[in-house]
Amino acid sequence: MTTQSGAVLWTAAEAAAATGGRNSADWRACGVSIDSRTIARDDLFVALNGPSFDGHEYVGPALASGAAAGLVSRTPDHLAPDAPLLVVGDTMDALNALGSAARDRSVARIAAVTGSAGKTGTKEALRHVLSGQGKTSASLSSFNNHWGVPLSLSRMPADAAYGVFEIGMNHEGEISRLVRLVRPHVAIITNVERAHTEFFPSVEAVADAKAEIFDGMVDGGTVVLNRDNPHFDRLQRAAELRGIENMLSFGADDAADARLVDCTLDPSSSTVSVDICGRKIDCRIGVPGYHWVMNSLAVLAAVRALGADVDQAAIALGDLVSLDGRGRVHQIGPAGARYTLVDESYNANPASVRAAIETLGRMSPAAGGRRVAVLGAMRELGPDSAALHGELAATLIDNHIDLVHAAGEMGEAFKLLPSDMQGALGESGEDIVDDVAGSLRPGDVVMVKGSNASRMSVVVAALLAASDPGAGRG
Repeated sequence: MTTQSGAVLWTAAEAAAATGGRNSADWRACGVSIDSRTIARDDLFVALNGPSFDGHEYVGPALASGAAAGLVSRTPDHLAPDAPLLVVGDTMDALNALGSAARDRSVARIAAVTGSAGKTGTKEALRHVLSGQGKTSASLSSFNNHWGVPLSLSRMPADAAYGVFEIGMNHEGEISRLVRLVRPHVAIITNVERAHTEFFPSVEAVADAKAEIFDGMVDGGTVVLNRDNPHFDRLQRAAELRGIENMLSFGADDAADARLVDCTLDPSSSTVSVDICGRKIDCRIGVPGYHWVMNSLAVLAAVRALGADVDQAAIALGDLVSLDGRGRVHQIGPAGARYTLVDESYNANPASVRAAIETLGRMSPAAGGRRVAVLGAMRELGPDSAALHGELAATLIDNHIDLVHAAGEMGEAFKLLPSDMQGALGESGEDIVDDVAGSLRPGDVVMVKGSNASRMSVVVAALLAASDPGAGRG
């Protein structure tokens, strides 16, 4: 990824100093990449080694595509003698070192975001509102793990005014290590829900793992916590035990610092009145759903903690658009015979599935249309997985969903539904895609949601492929 056209991100000397490596030639990089398939001209290509691949095999293709240099731990075969290389002891260690050096040289105000649901949406919303106030660098997509965080940091220009980084986890200790690289001025925990409980004994343990984001905060930093979440007090105590004094809360609770005063939820957006630390603001949020209202409260609290302009940020919330796989809306089919597709296929846990169903319940089908949910299994929920899937049946009924197609363990909810709500049932997205496509009719609003492994993206891809070329995106 190139930070901006023509802007040098790393010189050969700077990268060598950061990593302790040795250059074979002089070079200048405008970006950093670990994927030769998406390499941009003048990127530094980092040859990482994975369980089923060796990035060194792709150094040649990366250089042929215009990479500035390859960061390697050995010289790959079949390279030109003068190929520009930065040779290090271990490329993963070197990527961490680049990320750390980028943070060391940065003058940016830094925010870090974690939570059981809403991490990426909140990160993207914060990136969006800050970008209008100064150069802003942020994690791409959900680059929130052991390679995504240092990669995102290594891409941050030295003159960025703001940095926004997402930090994820599914095991104890992961966030603690990553946040020490990021060293944020502001740390946001969107919520704590029953996610990744396959790896934790309780949801309280999940909360403790999320609280690790406090471990790397700079002195005088501010934490932003969800006042409506049942684990607020636990997270607040965790911050206090780490000596953090500055806290802002958000939510509908009367004691919240960033408080929801009033809210009108529409099928495509929301209009809200909020109180941000005593300042009343009315604004529009350009994407639908109560969960986006909560995300936006966290964003405005973080903007205030970062010292940016809250009023300007509130105006910018009106221009938000949903991300692919996270609520992006498509119109499918020819004019006069279209249905609406809501793509929520990127990932799923109990909180995010409930939010997606509730948003679908507020959407208005066209004449003759229905609300249709296509749901895949949620993963990493441990021994309570079947019960957590089954609990969603009540949410589907309460939100007046007309037809439900289900895959995998989402069958636990499916079997509890009235027969007239039951559509297709299979093991994965591939098993039900034809039935889903065949069941839809003009005017329907169909929402597709599931964990990545449930392959619900196959359903979305098939429905999009059926769209005529003139069909637009909402």
